[in-house]
Amino acid sequence: MSLWLVFALMTAAAVFAVLWPLSVRAPDRRGGSDLAVYRDQLDEIGRDRAAGLIGEAEAEAAKVEVSRRLIAAADAAEAEKPSAGSPLGRRRATAVAALLLIPLVATALYLKLGSPQLPGAPLAPRLAAIHQNSPIASLVAQVEAHLEKNPNDGRGYEVLAPVYMRLGRFDDAVNAWRKALALSGETAERQADLGEALTAAANGIVTMDAKTAFERAVALDANEPKARFFIGVAAQQDGKTDEAAKIWRDMLAKAPPDAPWVATVQHALESVGQPVASAAPAAPNAGAPGPSAEDVATASQMSEKDRGDMIRGMVARLADKLKQNGDDVEGWQRLLRAYIVLGERDKAEAAAADARKALAADPDKLRRIDDVIKSLGLPG
Repeated sequence: MSLWLVFALMTAAAVFAVLWPLSVRAPDRRGGSDLAVYRDQLDEIGRDRAAGLIGEAEAEAAKVEVSRRLIAAADAAEAEKPSAGSPLGRRRATAVAALLLIPLVATALYLKLGSPQLPGAPLAPRLAAIHQNSPIASLVAQVEAHLEKNPNDGRGYEVLAPVYMRLGRFDDAVNAWRKALALSGETAERQADLGEALTAAANGIVTMDAKTAFERAVALDANEPKARFFIGVAAQQDGKTDEAAKIWRDMLAKAPPDAPWVATVQHALESVGQPVASAAPAAPNAGAPGPSAEDVATASQMSEKDRGDMIRGMVARLADKLKQNGDDVEGWQRLLRAYIVLGERDKAEAAAADARKALAADPDKLRRIDDVIKSLGLPG
């Protein structure tokens, strides 16, 4: 109640501040000064008559004239005093009425049309309401409505689950992936996505359920990258950093050209104190200089130094081949990544310049090699 009283007083003060100047008229300085002047003139005439400066008849005539002006000025001042029917009086009456009526009318209208009994709306719910009205939320609502009518639409759940992940609705994503698996069948990708959702729902911890999903994904496809990466994360969280590093090194060694997850795996490898240079670059595709199955078997038995020398030898052969045939954009991409993995950045920068020169006549290949150069953080 005290709050309403404060609001009422504030409203009254604001209205009074606006209407007060309208109810006050500036004083008529001229009328007041005229009366004073005429009185002074009468006194001066009396002094002049007493001093003999003017005669009796002249003094009486002057007094009559000044008295007439004095009476006229006094009548004019009296006529200018505000009355109930005068313009100034009407303005004052209007001001008083407005001062009283405006707050009363506003309060009556609010009590009739407003909702004073409703609580205030906090910021968080209002922001959530705005988010619910966004286009993506509208699309999600449409898909959810479709799935309510068609609960056996496995494809619908598979489309909806990644959107839930993007919106941070991880528990909903878990449920969607489980339904997609039940309705559409088991694949390595779906199991890996389920494991990722379970991990996100656990704030980044690879739980037993998540690890089971990842292991099932690897059983279906031994090269499923997401599942293998998170199995490495699970090993890291269990304190088995050597095992995690081995998994991630193996992923880098078998990474296909342009694999989008290479940088993530490299960062994870560095997080366990393992230099990225110790991971072998991706094996070149068929027809390019690279390790055979026998080379890989032999390399697994080598020391770290011998293995590094072997890798550098393969990279050198790839560089020699590109000097002879500079049109092989995939070869340039493998060479650049190999130099970065080996920590030979100066050679990577020189190779980037050579690649641009060799591919300058082919805009499409030049664009592709420029994209790789930028992704590796090389100058250009």
